[in-house]
Amino acid sequence: MQSKNSRFFSGVFTLGAALVVSFSTFSAAQEYKSPEQPVAQAAPVADSSEIYTPQGTVITPPISDSNRKGVHTNFKIFVPSGQKTVSSPATDYYFAETPASMGCVYKVGPAYAGCNPTTGGTQHPTGGWGAIALVDAYDDPHAASDLAFFSSYWGLPAANFFVVYANSSWGTLNGLNASCSGTPPPANSNFQWDIEESLDIEWSHVMAPSAEIILVEACTQSINDLIFAEEVAGIEVSAYGGGDISNSWGYTEPCVASANCSGATLTEQQYDNYFFRYYYDHTSYFAAAGDSGAEVLYPSASPWVVSAGGTTVNRKNTGAFISESCWSDSGGGYSAVEGWANPPSISNGLGPWANFQYILNGGAPFAYPFRSTPDIAFNADPRSGVYVYDTDEGGAWYVVGGTSVASPALAGIVNSSNLRLGQTLPGGGWYKTRENDLLYSEYEDHLNYPTYFYDVTTGSNGHAAGVNYDQCTGIGTPRGHIGK
Repeated sequence: MQSKNSRFFSGVFTLGAALVVSFSTFSAAQEYKSPEQPVAQAAPVADSSEIYTPQGTVITPPISDSNRKGVHTNFKIFVPSGQKTVSSPATDYYFAETPASMGCVYKVGPAYAGCNPTTGGTQHPTGGWGAIALVDAYDDPHAASDLAFFSSYWGLPAANFFVVYANSSWGTLNGLNASCSGTPPPANSNFQWDIEESLDIEWSHVMAPSAEIILVEACTQSINDLIFAEEVAGIEVSAYGGGDISNSWGYTEPCVASANCSGATLTEQQYDNYFFRYYYDHTSYFAAAGDSGAEVLYPSASPWVVSAGGTTVNRKNTGAFISESCWSDSGGGYSAVEGWANPPSISNGLGPWANFQYILNGGAPFAYPFRSTPDIAFNADPRSGVYVYDTDEGGAWYVVGGTSVASPALAGIVNSSNLRLGQTLPGGGWYKTRENDLLYSEYEDHLNYPTYFYDVTTGSNGHAAGVNYDQCTGIGTPRGHIGK
């Protein structure tokens, strides 16, 4: 690591000077160009009268309350009308999404008529390499058995799975220390983190069933413990040659540097280092964009992660797939902190190493744009939620939505796409946001974009969805493995 850092810092000023000239020229050429904005579609993709809206109650667990100080998760539970729980997907409820239906909609699993949750059976996506790490807080002792039952029920291969405690046994990791020794406190008595953990491991496994699935449990939900767990995740994923790291949690940017709010001891840009600088080879990072319309969360706002926004999956009353629209509660917007530095500095926000959004927002008088979230999206509306199996609180099946679904599912899709991108240029030497670079290059590909992605053009989370990039669904939702 020292040799890479040495090469980096010895060359960054030469590279930075060259790129500053290059981007200054670009800015001058773009002097009168405004940022690209979503263009409203003239007519909806489908007649809204065709869309069936399931009736029921959406429950926000305490840990997903966006008004709480500090870290919160990003999942919500849907309870169908007339039911207290869902005891069995086979008999109780027909509109929640399954591995087969989501694989079909996103074209990463077998195609079948209507991508209907009731008719997909045990068809599922395939593929996966290396490892996917899910960073969560507290301990769920039933995680392995719940994942095993979930996989068996849906006909998925048995998961290659293990749990890692991000505790003091790891010592000091890049200046951070864990706050506990041994097993972290129980997840089921800490605001329902256990459901979050089951969601994360089950839906990353759905999309990449051949990848190693690693649940990394932080001591607490404090930012320092979670970032420490991020480093443990990096170590574990590196041992498998790379992969992906997903974070379904986040906290509002005003909390980032507030010890009273989140226990933070570093600034937002200092925390950015833990998403690229130490564990970078063939490893990409993901984070949920949030579940309170148009909110901006960290680490979703970090330029070094893929920010995962949310959609609603629209179906007919028969269950046949129609379209996707912006989920009204999806997070998204401009960061108040992460901006293009002047002069560019890798230690202070965006720059030539993370310039994937420059073509959207760059150019004078927008020469120093702020990071915009999300980057890409996935089903997140609890009314079109996915099945999750969790027994740690005495329950069983839940219908779950939120961008906590989007982050691990997208990490799985990227993993099973097998491009193995990371946070450095080929051959090393320079840090680079290669997964986001790829996604935005495909977004700009006029011929192939409609094949590789779905442009979500209806709905609003406070930012209207429309043609092109928007701050609800980013560049859109995936269709197939190519370009991911």
